Amino acid sequence: MKATLVLAFCAAGALAQTAATTQATAPGCGPTNLKFSVRTDKSQHPSAQPDKDKALIFFMEDDASFESRPQPTTRLGVDGNWVGANHGNSYFYVSVDPGEHHLCASWQSWVGFGMHDTSAAAHFTAEPGQSYYFRVRNTWLREHGVTRVELTPIDSDEGQLLASRFAYSSSQPK
Repeated sequence: MKATLVLAFCAAGALAQTAATTQATAPGCGPTNLKFSVRTDKSQHPSAQPDKDKALIFFMEDDASFESRPQPTTRLGVDGNWVGANHGNSYFYVSVDPGEHHLCASWQSWVGFGMHDTSAAAHFTAEPGQSYYFRVRNTWLREHGVTRVELTPIDSDEGQLLASRFAYSSSQPK
């Protein structure tokens, strides 16, 4: 009985260590323990023009291919710091300095069984006075049990169209 308990304890420790070390990280991601509370407002669709010496990044969360509930809350990071979060079909934007930036999208919590590939990363170079749009496409296909997060740049016209359809997101660290 004692040997079984010791073996179970060691196995649990090994599994916990494996889970912690297999979580994907990228230069754009923030600390794994930071979580956000998110509010969305479908009646607002704010946009902004960047200052002449800054750039804007719009993060658009597209959950049209997410066939489950609850939908994920997705944290968005820039250069190793979480800058906010989206939930459902929503968006927000942040101002950044010109230069190279590393981006990260990551589900902040477990959404359901079989969920994996819950982070994505990208990088780009921002120019002063410009706006950049990135789509975070969350996918979970019920028939196949496939999950995926994609973080991809999109055309500014497409970004503005999505902003007109999506809710505006505001988030605060918990």
